[in-house]
Amino acid sequence: MKTLKLLLIITFISITSCKTTSKQDYLSKIMKDKSVTFLGEKFSHEAVLSKDELLDKYEGLAMKDTIKVKFMSTINSVCKKKGCWMRLDLGRNKESLVRFKNYSFFVPLNSENKKVIINGKAFVNETSIEELKHYAEDAGKTEEEISKITKPEFTYAFEASGVLMALEN
Repeated sequence: MKTLKLLLIITFISITSCKTTSKQDYLSKIMKDKSVTFLGEKFSHEAVLSKDELLDKYEGLAMKDTIKVKFMSTINSVCKKKGCWMRLDLGRNKESLVRFKNYSFFVPLNSENKKVIINGKAFVNETSIEELKHYAEDAGKTEEEISKITKPEFTYAFEASGVLMALEN
């Protein structure tokens, strides 16, 4: 019984310590790797949050609050017309809607599932029905799916000044 408890404790410590190490390893690899590209302004990879850490910060924000932050995640979807926005996974079935500062750059249309680190401002935003329908249309949703949008929603929004994108998954 003592051996089982010891094994469980060692396993737990290994798993929890790997999260930080794997984040740092990933950041070091992605910044040195030649299969990455910067879009927009370049930035350092210091103080990059995980998607879980950013979600915790979003949940503490009120409307009109803004925080400057860098975080890493995976792209869930991209504007299919010109790459002018993307939705990033925040975990726990949440996403962040990312637009690009002054529309000065866009992401490739085939960027779904790519790993990214983004730099910019996080804030909570109310998105109107009209805007939600526009985003749904841009994402290639059907008329039936678009017609189901009947109320505004609060969105975890992000204005990115720079994106570091892995060219391969």
